[in-house]
Amino acid sequence: MAAAAGRSGSQSPLAAAARLGRSVAVAPAARLESVRALTDLLREPQLRETAEESVFQDLLKILTEALNEIEQAYKDSCELLDLDTCLLLVAECFRCLRNACAECAKNQDVMRNLGLITTSVRFIKLLDGIQIKEELLLTAFRCSLQFLGNIATGNRDSQNSIWKCAFPDLFLTCLTYSDEKIVAYCCMVLFTCLNSEKVRELLDPEKLTVALHVLKVYKEQLESEWSVTLLELIMSKVSEKNSVTSEEMNVFMRIADFLASCFRDKCEAVLKLTSAADAEDEEALVTVRLLDVLCEMTSNNGQLEHLQALPGLLETAIDTLRLTHLAGKQSVNIFTATHAMTGQEEISHPAVGFKSHLICLIGNLCYKSKENQDKVYELDGIPLILDNCSIDDNNPFVNQWAVYAIRNLTEQNERNQELIARMEEKGLANNSVLERMGLEIEKQDDKLLLRSVRRKPL
Repeated sequence: MAAAAGRSGSQSPLAAAARLGRSVAVAPAARLESVRALTDLLREPQLRETAEESVFQDLLKILTEALNEIEQAYKDSCELLDLDTCLLLVAECFRCLRNACAECAKNQDVMRNLGLITTSVRFIKLLDGIQIKEELLLTAFRCSLQFLGNIATGNRDSQNSIWKCAFPDLFLTCLTYSDEKIVAYCCMVLFTCLNSEKVRELLDPEKLTVALHVLKVYKEQLESEWSVTLLELIMSKVSEKNSVTSEEMNVFMRIADFLASCFRDKCEAVLKLTSAADAEDEEALVTVRLLDVLCEMTSNNGQLEHLQALPGLLETAIDTLRLTHLAGKQSVNIFTATHAMTGQEEISHPAVGFKSHLICLIGNLCYKSKENQDKVYELDGIPLILDNCSIDDNNPFVNQWAVYAIRNLTEQNERNQELIARMEEKGLANNSVLERMGLEIEKQDDKLLLRSVRRKPL
């Protein structure tokens, strides 16, 4: 192997750094320095690409011996004399491997074929079993997960190998760990490995706990960027038109319960989007995607009845609509109704359509549900919806969704019909708005009725 430019000597830098690691007689501290030198060298893309397999064989040997020592010491309930150095060495080996396989498919394949993925998984299981929580162990734990993340990036074979070794038990171990970095790195590995085929396995009734734990990370720590990705995957799954089994439907019910509780707890986070500086706020973005998924789920007849009965979901949708509507009136922001575009512009703000989707969710939840129709009446939700039905470039199709919601609210519900009729009579509901919605007021026997208008052909 040729030496890198600017370095002298007949031996390659990698071979020189790895030389100490090959000798069993070398002291652990000397091995540690040798591996640290390798770690620094393998930051350079050129040296990564020219690394020989023997380098990784040496690292595997060092790792295996260190893991055997730790495992034997705790198996025999005896104290490992130099545990700190041993853990430092393990961490440095994984850090070195992490660097070596970054954007390097050749090294990813070599490491996988040598069994380093299996070794990493074995180490994580070992650490979880001995239940040590000291900082050096946590560092080694984190480095092993970072290695798995790097070896999986862009490499389908490595992704499949990790999934086979780690799903679901290892992911559950890491997702429930008390260390936030371990949880975050675990999410990174999980989502690097996911594809459409694995999503089906992720949502398997017996393994659903993994998906719920990822969402739990969001709900409790509010720092998980992976929650958005998982919601996207769930969204694509529930949007499928294929018929689902009763078992899969039960899975969706459990997901729906959890998503609804997340939305109820964190919906006000979307108000952060009134500030341009917070347009990419992670918590707010997850709230937006939660609403999208709930709209999709309530559009499915198989899941609708269950969602209609969930405590607090309809109330949360109405309260959130009221808060965003008020926020849009208090200052000019993404929740302010606007109609100034020429038709050529495109708004890319993440909250575009949020109020439309809230009205869609309310309409879905009231579909053929007298209880929810009455609940919206009691919460003064009908005037709120009518006040949001004007053309709004920040909320495409809001008028159509308002029509849909009002029709679902008034279907076979005379009290709701009378409310809208009285509002129009008192000037509280603009008649032109009702006309645009395809509705008109009719008086019969001193009673005001709301009915659909049959449009004349053009």
